[in-house]
Amino acid sequence: MTARTLTTEAGAPIADNQNSATAGVGGPIILQDQHLLEKLARFNRERIPERVVHARGSGAYGYFEVTDDVTGFTRADFLNTVGKRTELFIRFSTVADSLGGADAVRDPRGFAVKFYTEEGNYDLVGNNTPVFFIKDPIKFPDFIHSQKRDPFTGKQEPNNVWDFWAHAPEATHQVTWLMGDRGIPASYRHMNGYGSHTYQWTNAEGEAFFVKYHFKTNQGVRSLSADQGAELVGKDANSHQTDLLQSIERGVYPSWTLYVQIMPAAEAANYRFNPFDLTKVWPHSDYPLQRVGRMVLDRNPDNVFAEVEQSAFSPNNFVPGIGPSPDKMLQGRLFAYADAHRYRLGVNHTQLAVNAPKATTANNYGRDGLMASNAYDRHAKNYEPNSYDGPVQTDQPLSAPLAVSGYVGTHAAPAHTKDDDFFQAGELYRLMSEDEKKRLVENIAGGLSQVSRDDVIEKNLAHFHAADQDYGKRVEARVRELRED
Repeated sequence: MTARTLTTEAGAPIADNQNSATAGVGGPIILQDQHLLEKLARFNRERIPERVVHARGSGAYGYFEVTDDVTGFTRADFLNTVGKRTELFIRFSTVADSLGGADAVRDPRGFAVKFYTEEGNYDLVGNNTPVFFIKDPIKFPDFIHSQKRDPFTGKQEPNNVWDFWAHAPEATHQVTWLMGDRGIPASYRHMNGYGSHTYQWTNAEGEAFFVKYHFKTNQGVRSLSADQGAELVGKDANSHQTDLLQSIERGVYPSWTLYVQIMPAAEAANYRFNPFDLTKVWPHSDYPLQRVGRMVLDRNPDNVFAEVEQSAFSPNNFVPGIGPSPDKMLQGRLFAYADAHRYRLGVNHTQLAVNAPKATTANNYGRDGLMASNAYDRHAKNYEPNSYDGPVQTDQPLSAPLAVSGYVGTHAAPAHTKDDDFFQAGELYRLMSEDEKKRLVENIAGGLSQVSRDDVIEKNLAHFHAADQDYGKRVEARVRELRED
């Protein structure tokens, strides 16, 4: 087989890729060595800004297949026929650490799915927990700053982590999740995924429903203890990436079953919990899980940088029949995610192969900017309306309108009859077995006992006492023991 010719980026053949051009044998390198300059300049620019959160991630392609009829609740085209398959891409990730961080650490996991539907891409951006630490996006930068590396010490500090949680009692529910047995998944294949937020579905008749998504792993939930996680990090910091890659390569395709909880929109106002509060769940006894379909991952990316690192998900990528809810955290993410990708990847990041629609074509008037594609009709106008047969609006909203009332202002979230920051955390604790409770207490006390300020410790202990008396007593006793050692 004849070898292909090595070329410059402009396509010119390269005579020597082993030696730089010099002024004579042994002389200094000369500026006219275009190949050397191009090679070094490109190397200097191979890295792009990493994600501020969810930097460390893995991804795979697959499909979603509808198994149950949900057309009574949504007119979304990719969900309209039992047996219908839609191509998808998923990205799993840790939240707090950097791109070079380890996989088997105690941290929530991102669970972001891009459905390449015939009506455009639908991004469902969630986590492996059904709740989160905060309920208002204005606190998100502060929360992440408290969890990331300290600007002075350059490492994650228990003082910062627990100080923020001490002043955010609404985090108690998620802290209980994170410090429990599911805080370190054994692999990406062995964890559930959740949309976490509340979304809106609208059917063909215009009826609105609020929904929560649950992806249940068909491999079974498996998690690691703190000691097992630390041991695995020492052996293979890329353990979850290794597992996902090798599983798909050998034909053992991971899958999840998608369920939804469905609440008629009219029931939201008087539900016992605020249904749009990201720190709360809807008990299954109130809104049982209803099966929708299954997700299967069957193909690895060819290039991790191009397809995983440059993949961009945004919760505002909806399709007809699906829309947002008044969930304040979701509302903040509708802006923040797309804006983060415009910063990291450029305004034309949606033209990258992993982000571009696959089952339809993007038709809009966006032009120019860094790395603009040449895919547009050269005669097409870049304004609307026009008289040249450009794309036009449908006059059909994607979802039902949300009713609003009252005065503009910085309002606290409305309180429902059972709303507080501790009830559901206590319910979660009381569901645990005795062994699970012991491990939870040990995990919390291990971090909280490292905090240097007594007042911060006391504020956190008060949260666990408020959730459940036994919960608080056990954590308090173990913290005292560890601090006395």
